[in-house]
Amino acid sequence: MTTIDLEEHSPRAGLLPRFIVFGLIVILIVAALTIRLFYLQVGNGSTYSGLADSNRIELQAIPSTRGLIYDRTGLQLVENVPTFSVKIRPADVPFSQREEVVGRLATLLGKSSADINQTIDQNPGSRFDQVRVAVDVPEDVARVIAEDHLSLPGVEVVVEARRDYPYGSLVSQILGYTGPVDAQELQALAGAGYLPDDLIGKGGVESSYESELRGTYGQEQVERDALGRKVSVLSQVQAPAAGDSLQLTLDVGLQKEAQQALEWGLKAAGLKSGVFIVMNPQTGEILAMVSLPTYDDNLFAQGISNKDFQALATNPFHPLLNHAIGEQYAPGSTYKLVAGTGVLADKKIGPSTLVQTYPYLDVAGHRFYDWNKRGFGRIDIRLGFAHSSDTFFYQMAQKLGIDRLGYWAKQYGFGAPTGVDLPGEAAGIVPTNAWKEEVLGSPIYPGETVLAGIGQGYDAVTPLQLLNAYCALANGGKVMQPQIVREVIGPDGKIVRPFAPKVVNTLPVSQAVLRTMRIGARSVLTERHTFNFVDLPIVVAGKSGTAEFGHPDAKGRQAFSNWFAGFVPKVPGKTSADPNGFNAVSRTDSPLAFLAFAFDSNTRGNAATEIAKYFVQLHYHTRADLRLSWVMQRGNFIGQE
Repeated sequence: MTTIDLEEHSPRAGLLPRFIVFGLIVILIVAALTIRLFYLQVGNGSTYSGLADSNRIELQAIPSTRGLIYDRTGLQLVENVPTFSVKIRPADVPFSQREEVVGRLATLLGKSSADINQTIDQNPGSRFDQVRVAVDVPEDVARVIAEDHLSLPGVEVVVEARRDYPYGSLVSQILGYTGPVDAQELQALAGAGYLPDDLIGKGGVESSYESELRGTYGQEQVERDALGRKVSVLSQVQAPAAGDSLQLTLDVGLQKEAQQALEWGLKAAGLKSGVFIVMNPQTGEILAMVSLPTYDDNLFAQGISNKDFQALATNPFHPLLNHAIGEQYAPGSTYKLVAGTGVLADKKIGPSTLVQTYPYLDVAGHRFYDWNKRGFGRIDIRLGFAHSSDTFFYQMAQKLGIDRLGYWAKQYGFGAPTGVDLPGEAAGIVPTNAWKEEVLGSPIYPGETVLAGIGQGYDAVTPLQLLNAYCALANGGKVMQPQIVREVIGPDGKIVRPFAPKVVNTLPVSQAVLRTMRIGARSVLTERHTFNFVDLPIVVAGKSGTAEFGHPDAKGRQAFSNWFAGFVPKVPGKTSADPNGFNAVSRTDSPLAFLAFAFDSNTRGNAATEIAKYFVQLHYHTRADLRLSWVMQRGNFIGQE
């Protein structure tokens, strides 16, 4: 019989070695963790302490002080006003709380939740960049927001400088405004140190002189808490450098006169859009530039609502557009300056050559009528210009041909930007055979040539181009580059860039040709083509124009706009020795030229002429008021050239 050892075959016999192995493993793990903890706390503690600090200490830009803007007399046109702004860092707002946070902000700020959400969603930076959702926040509201940490995570109140424009809409098209940088702008400017929450110049000189006005940002080291709020400034790494200031060529007093004249004309005729510009023909300085309708740049500086912006953006008369430089129109009879200069310079006719005019001119079987439907008989170029005879200038265009007519137009600066230091300038159109072949695939037809001679058909100019051409006539043939900024001034008051007139072309014509055209321009008034304008005690020379556009109505009538471009000699008053003012305008010393444009006027007479007349009365303080109310009556479709 075999004896069995019960103890040897018991289940407990195999557990002891396992417990021993398990115990050794536990001891080794605990030892390893202890050693690692010791290493972290003692051996490399300073390294990880530094990394922890870097999570709450960061470099932050210090905005520079933006340069100021003054008119030519020293009047300050823009101010930097300290205000409270509210910013939000999207990454610090839990998604589940965003609706509640935005709603709370909307209530406190008096804004719509939709506007705040749109601002956040259009942020050009990342979710970790701050987004400015409100500016110019009242101090009591700013304090409530700053102290409401729990219900407004990721929200911070900061003190910033906001642009304030004391003259508002009077100079808004010239100054522009500052606004948040968008994604496209940030992409282009990131290399220059721009940040996602930067404010940059938009429109006007705020845009075209952005780099000078902005200055150079500094840097500081700041400490932030777990919610991303700035706790303290630790040190300044680099001090900011203030931006340069600008002194404009603009004269606020002249600007007010120009705007008053234009506003009167638009109201008297029931019009919605027009332009008035004043320049110094000797230097190219823009003394006044009014484009109506317009906007108040403070709306943007203070944070325009989506509703207000849409009202401006959808306005059919485009108040956000500077029509003086950004829109192009048919110049009408003011363009006869080009044909007149060309035929005299090319010796197609002489100053005293008589040309037969007609009620209409037949060109390839089509009748091209004179504006007065009668013609003026046999007249020279002075009277052709004075009476604005269409059939006279149809024939001048035929003598020149479209390409030579285009050559003279380009000599005056048409068909290319003037180079004015404002953004958004249009180039205009000068039709030639090459231009039409390229654009429309066919040469110019004979009828299109005669139309080009009177500023119709394909001709298109900006108001500034047209005035600049008449400045060249007034100054003896120098085509200037118009300028709106006179001087750039450093933060220390020293002139960084002084003013210098810029001649971009000298007309290749004799002074005799230009003198003939200036006398013709004075004759526009002395022949009473502009009614009683000549009765003012001021010597004015110029040219009116009516330009048709759009599709004819059922009676074959087209809508039209009115122009008047003129200039005044250095000694503006009439003298007994020169009662007609011909000697005065023969000189090339005019310090003042101006242009009035009335869009879609359709008035009995030339509305722009009445506007120009009123400006002259305002500027020279004449006692007599010679405005003619009947000229401003609309709906007659007569129009005076």
